[in-house]
Amino acid sequence: MSGAMTLRGSAHPEPGLVPAGVLALLMHVAFLVFLVFGFSWKTAPPEGMVVDLWSSLPIPDKTIPEPVKPKEVSKPEIPAPVAPLLPPPVKPAIALKQKPEKPKPVEPKQPKEKDLIKTREAEAQREVQRLQREQEAINRDLQARQVAAQARLVDEYRAKINAKIKSRIVTPPNLPGDPVVEFDVTLLPGGDILEVKLKKSSGFAAFDSAVERAIHLSKPLPLPPDPTLFRDFRELSLKLHYRE
Repeated sequence: MSGAMTLRGSAHPEPGLVPAGVLALLMHVAFLVFLVFGFSWKTAPPEGMVVDLWSSLPIPDKTIPEPVKPKEVSKPEIPAPVAPLLPPPVKPAIALKQKPEKPKPVEPKQPKEKDLIKTREAEAQREVQRLQREQEAINRDLQARQVAAQARLVDEYRAKINAKIKSRIVTPPNLPGDPVVEFDVTLLPGGDILEVKLKKSSGFAAFDSAVERAIHLSKPLPLPPDPTLFRDFRELSLKLHYRE
């Protein structure tokens, strides 16, 4: 025993122990790799193991085998999700047309007392304006008729004045053609003559003098009874013909 202890405690190991240890380590690694990657998914009855007994460790090969790469296990493909088929949209049924409701009759609002007063005043004012327009139309019509009547009356009395003067003319005989003489006569109220002027001679002094004498002899000249018409006779323009 003392000899054995002396050998173990020696600083120099026995030759061949280091290679044997390395080989044993490699065998263990290979065995583990085989167990991990050489396992088959198929269930089969285990095979018997054969163990070789070595009287001495063989000299390991210095070449270190490359580790076996594990086989890549392909992942199962997951099918893409399929959208569920939806039923086609159902169109809503057409709503039945409802009959329009008849509008309810609106009861007229009763006017207030103030509104009634204003309405009556407006109606009265419109009536007054209507009557005024009618009266103005009547007045215009009457005025037009009065003017027309006065014009006829003036013409009538002018004709009477001319007739009275002609009845007093002593015409000279055998005057050629139809000489015409014109006089301006100024009258006084009542028909008296204030002034007589020769406006246009007939070309025959005898006929002019005869007409002037007849004017003075015809006074007072006839005038209309309405004194308001005297303004139409104050300044008379008389035109007298020889053969009329």
